[in-house]
Amino acid sequence: MSEQNTQSSSQKQSFSQKHSFQAEVAQLLHLVTHSLYSNPEIFLRELISNASDACDKLRFEGINHPEYYENDPDLHVRVSLDKEAKTITISDNGIGLTAQEAIDNLGTIAKSGTKDFMSKLSGDQKSDAQLIGQFGVGFYSGFIVAEKITVESRRAGEPESDAVRWISGGTGDFEVEVINKVTRGTDIILHLRDDAVDYLESYKVKQIINKYSDHISLPIEMQKEVWQEEEVAEGEEPKAGQYVKTDEWEAINSASALWTRNKNEVTEEQYIEFYKNLSHDFDAPLAWAHNRVEGSTEYTQLLYIPSKAPHNLFTREAKAGIKLYVKRVFIMDDADNLIPNYLRFVQGVVDSADLPLNVSRELLQESRDVKTIREGNARRVLTTLDVLAKSEDEADQEKFKTFYREFGSVLKEGLGEDMGNRDRILKLLRFSTSTNDEVSTSLEAYKARMKNGQKAIYYVTADSLNAAKNSPQLELFKKKDIEVLLMADRVDEWAMEFVQEFDGTAMQDVSKGAVDLGDLQDAEEKKALEEAAAQFKPVVDKLSDSLKAKTKEVRVTTRLVDSPACLVTGDGELSPQLVRMLKQAGQAVPESKPILEINPEHPLVKKLEGSAQFDDLANVIFDQAVIAEGGLPEDPAAYIKRINSLLLK
Repeated sequence: MSEQNTQSSSQKQSFSQKHSFQAEVAQLLHLVTHSLYSNPEIFLRELISNASDACDKLRFEGINHPEYYENDPDLHVRVSLDKEAKTITISDNGIGLTAQEAIDNLGTIAKSGTKDFMSKLSGDQKSDAQLIGQFGVGFYSGFIVAEKITVESRRAGEPESDAVRWISGGTGDFEVEVINKVTRGTDIILHLRDDAVDYLESYKVKQIINKYSDHISLPIEMQKEVWQEEEVAEGEEPKAGQYVKTDEWEAINSASALWTRNKNEVTEEQYIEFYKNLSHDFDAPLAWAHNRVEGSTEYTQLLYIPSKAPHNLFTREAKAGIKLYVKRVFIMDDADNLIPNYLRFVQGVVDSADLPLNVSRELLQESRDVKTIREGNARRVLTTLDVLAKSEDEADQEKFKTFYREFGSVLKEGLGEDMGNRDRILKLLRFSTSTNDEVSTSLEAYKARMKNGQKAIYYVTADSLNAAKNSPQLELFKKKDIEVLLMADRVDEWAMEFVQEFDGTAMQDVSKGAVDLGDLQDAEEKKALEEAAAQFKPVVDKLSDSLKAKTKEVRVTTRLVDSPACLVTGDGELSPQLVRMLKQAGQAVPESKPILEINPEHPLVKKLEGSAQFDDLANVIFDQAVIAEGGLPEDPAAYIKRINSLLLK
């Protein structure tokens, strides 16, 4: 019986398969190998970070499966150097990989789709490195220094004979075979290229680890070295001593989780390196907040605001990059319950003292403690941004501009999602205006510039900044030199539905309802409008009849100066822009008709009276109003036909 087992085991061991990389992976590896990472020593940071994550995962799974620890409960990462073989080995005794996991995780990149990744590569070293980080391909950084990588791994809880060896030269294919491995966890063996052998010097490796990975909460160990003088016979010349490796392993990092330290003990460089490890980002963050919160719910938060938006910020796959720990035990990545969705760009760590170790995503949704943490995190991030926005320091101002350029449109989602922080969010928003194209005007600054007698903050939404700037709705405001906020983000109109006022001043969309400029419109203008409305009543009635299929109402207006007509949305109704956006998203939209306002002073409108082609002219005026606000006529062919007919008369 034992003989049979031995035989089947040897068959198992000899089993080997060759696999090809996805074509895109092969391309990526070529890019990586040719120093896409601008800093080659980064490979060590990435591989140690992955090893630490594997130990964190074992810690978590070991809560329910203590047998996974086997006889090796002390988790660690080890770095071994072999000058003769020209190899660096990064070993961990973490969760390990099965053969299938090795194929799935090491033969593909970023499950969200390698093609998508490749399509975004630009050839610009900095932005491409950024992307590499976003797609979590830190393992492949080993090919910066290695001509070949061997991975040997056994998953915790699996028998010794079910380990796997993965080998690749970073070109078109990789080999996978089943092996015996006594210890659990993973060994990554880098076979160094000739131009990278200086990474075999222990002093250099220690320097790199101290620089990038000092904060990792596990001990990162290397073989202890002792100085040894060579004995010489009397009369002989003394020989130079040397460092000799011992069998003892020593930790070369401080091995204390950075977020557990006091703020005054952590340097700016350490915070930045921790962020880079955490997020796999290559750029420093814009700002961070590190606090220990005490009270009914106790937790530590270390939250970072990145300097660049991830590629998937507006997709369903976008998740907040918050790692959840409970009493320093890693629980889960992407704990999106710990931060509101409109702050999903935030990266960081939350370490709770109150949550149970077996907490699940389902439990997170229902927990009162989690709600408290989420609210606390949101307040902290908004406060950090507010400090940047109000700072008189030029560097801080620049950081806030960068933040707003990258994440401003996401922040606006909070107007509809987070009522409790709506005022805080409003204070952070910045806009272009009819007098300044730069996205720099706050609502407070706009209020300070309001004209005497102005009762509302005026704004217009459009599909683009250009469409907003040239909107017919602004003609009267330009004539009277009244500043109007221009909103051209896709989210603007939806978000502004939740905002009625700011700091006691009403917010008014100039394209909705009748325009009442109050004290800014004199009695003469109001009288002229009434007279024009009375004089034009027959034309208006005829227009209403001719366009009854397209409009809810036709009326005379004073808001227009140069344009014949414009479309106005009734109070409480969806604007044409929002209708278009919802339809593009596949949403069912209730039928609604706009109001057509006509300019009685415009020659085209005057021409209506007594025109033999009244219907054609009326429809053209309506369709032009649709085009002016960024839409298209319902029947473009009919529009062109009418235009041609009128031109030929």
